[in-house]
Amino acid sequence: MTPQPLPQAGAVVKADDRAHVFHSWSAQDLIDPPAVAGAEGSYFWDYDGRRYLDFTSGLVFTNIGYQHPKVVAAIQEQAGRMTTFAPAFAVAARSEAARLIAERTPGDLDKIFFTNGGADAIEHALRMARLHTGRAKVLSAYRSYHGGTQQAINLTGDPRRWASDGAAAGVVHFWAPFLYRSRFYAETEEQEAARALEHLETTIAFEGPGTIAAIVLESIPGTAGIMVPPAGYLAGVREICDKYGIVFVLDEVMAGFGRTGEWFAADLFGVVPDLMTFAKGVNSGYVPLGGVAISQEIAATFGKRPYPGGLTYSGHPLACAAAVATINVMEEEGVVENARRLGADVVGPALAALAERHPSVGEVRGTGMFWALDLVRNRETREPLVPYNAAGEANAPMAAFGAAAKQHGLWPFVNMNRTHVVPPCNVSEAELKEGFAALDAALSVADEYTV
Repeated sequence: MTPQPLPQAGAVVKADDRAHVFHSWSAQDLIDPPAVAGAEGSYFWDYDGRRYLDFTSGLVFTNIGYQHPKVVAAIQEQAGRMTTFAPAFAVAARSEAARLIAERTPGDLDKIFFTNGGADAIEHALRMARLHTGRAKVLSAYRSYHGGTQQAINLTGDPRRWASDGAAAGVVHFWAPFLYRSRFYAETEEQEAARALEHLETTIAFEGPGTIAAIVLESIPGTAGIMVPPAGYLAGVREICDKYGIVFVLDEVMAGFGRTGEWFAADLFGVVPDLMTFAKGVNSGYVPLGGVAISQEIAATFGKRPYPGGLTYSGHPLACAAAVATINVMEEEGVVENARRLGADVVGPALAALAERHPSVGEVRGTGMFWALDLVRNRETREPLVPYNAAGEANAPMAAFGAAAKQHGLWPFVNMNRTHVVPPCNVSEAELKEGFAALDAALSVADEYTV
């Protein structure tokens, strides 16, 4: 893994990109996408030979790092045997992937509907819930992200929803627990959980329990800030759903497949949803794949009644072969255990030490390889380092922080006033320490904006 400078080749890549690629979530004339020449393990590099330690795992999906040889070989082998086949047939890679996933999902989530990614997994989970209950409304939390397709973006509780929200999607938002920035004037985790559950049940009462098909939550919200829910909260939501006949949907697209130090974040809380969405880490993003894990009760709804939905590439053989290889690699190499151990023994203590040194760090939170630093202007008031949804000059402090991290060889995950620490789940201790040294330097820049 020795990056070779190839600036002329990089210039061609960038020119073609600027001429023809339309990038997501971006004002096209205001961006300058880096040209990536290669990637391996926890690193990637550009055409100028600059190498970066990737603390973003792509978009939190390379749970086993880039270019794992066993997964690459599995894709190559599957391509030589059967590149693709229609979803109405039983195919070995598809069947085995479904079995391996079902063996790891909690409870009786034993049926797997394959999609192309997380957003369409959410779309189908909502369709299943509505058809199962005969109800229309769905509830989801502020401070959440569920995908960019129509229903998924309307479920989302961050500013990316606003431009697409016509208020006609049957979605009602509520506040989930987050003690550091509590909406419930709570002083303890116990208060926060109890008051958030009371708020949710009151919302249900005023919306009409018989109108609500599903409550959709990220087990641990990811892009919105990695807010680990307090003890008892998800179990309380489960009880509320049972009380009113509401389908409980957990979105594990980002948190699943080892990211939290368990196969699924739901395992941390001993909770079994009715439907669980997944994607990203299921095959480390090597070939697009997502899905819905379905309980026996909801699957039975479609035992004699056709499910009105599908995708041309549902359970694509190349994607499923990558999933089989990824899950086997995670078992053989102890990837989930690695995330759990290093999260507890290395990441948590190291980030706490950074917080002690840097006044810009208001809170450290997370588990496994799923952490966030909440950056603030003032620790006492908890004023964010930049305003909510800041852009341009208002976002200058976070932009300066991100630029400093890159100058020190670290590619950071930056969102609003936070930086997330989400390296591959098989990252080494030495790589983590390299990343923390770069974070230390970058946080010194953030400190310059504190008061």
